[in-house]
Amino acid sequence: MDWLERAAKLRQWTGNGIRAPHKPLLLLYALGRFQEDSDGELRYSVVERDLKLLLAEYGPANRTTPAYPFHHLVSDGVWEVRTDRGPGSPGTGVLELRATGAAGRLVPELRAALRREPSLLGRIARVLLDQHFPPSLHGELREAVGLRLEPAGSGPLLAGRRQRNRRMREMVLTAYEYQCAFCGYDGRIGVVPVGLEAAHVRWWAFDGPDDVDNGLCLCALHHKLFDKGALGVGEGHRILVSQEFVGRSPAAREHVTALAGRPLTGPQPGTSPVAACHRSWHTRQVFRGIPRPVSRT
Repeated sequence: MDWLERAAKLRQWTGNGIRAPHKPLLLLYALGRFQEDSDGELRYSVVERDLKLLLAEYGPANRTTPAYPFHHLVSDGVWEVRTDRGPGSPGTGVLELRATGAAGRLVPELRAALRREPSLLGRIARVLLDQHFPPSLHGELREAVGLRLEPAGSGPLLAGRRQRNRRMREMVLTAYEYQCAFCGYDGRIGVVPVGLEAAHVRWWAFDGPDDVDNGLCLCALHHKLFDKGALGVGEGHRILVSQEFVGRSPAAREHVTALAGRPLTGPQPGTSPVAACHRSWHTRQVFRGIPRPVSRT
């Protein structure tokens, strides 16, 4: 049984083209718990609390109940649910999941495969991370679900996967003349740029191309805020700042909230700016809530 293929092909809700990382987040969470206790069951009451926090931070802006992935992940053959009445999920009703003492865990065959081949857990986790989240969020997501992974390269991943263009970073940083498109930061140590990254506007995990018109040169701070949906790019290539971002310090005001409405820095003439289709995808799928009014300060 190819567990990597199963992880890569989780059936997901696709209404209105909205990304739905609910099942991948639950499976990542279950893998983290497996590392702590390979035979332990996960009570819905506990999963509900933890998964709700994960969905709030890494899911789409629209809220959904953790009951949906808890129940529906069973259909993908990697997860099982039982209640006080015996095997099987009672459905997606939150009250019934709580009242029946519903608990889930990885199916026995997957648990056995992970014990036989410990490196499999890391490969499954990397497939889930690569397919559903941008690289800037991988490290903190692993910490959030309690995953301890061996260094990459400890076994094959999926055959036929899209290959990244290793020149993407160089092309994007050159296009933006080695400056953050949001704040203009251009730090170097000697001749080497430091703290500058190539951000995908439409995430690579969601078919975003490794092209300059899908990239922004961003400093590490603004890259993280962009991938978390606190920042975006609107019409006229002006910076959007989410009203959900709150920062009371002078630093937060200067480096984030005061950016609202400012034009991007770059790209240089003759280089393609961010394509409208990629800007639109990020605004729909990643940007959180309503943009702040343009700063007058």
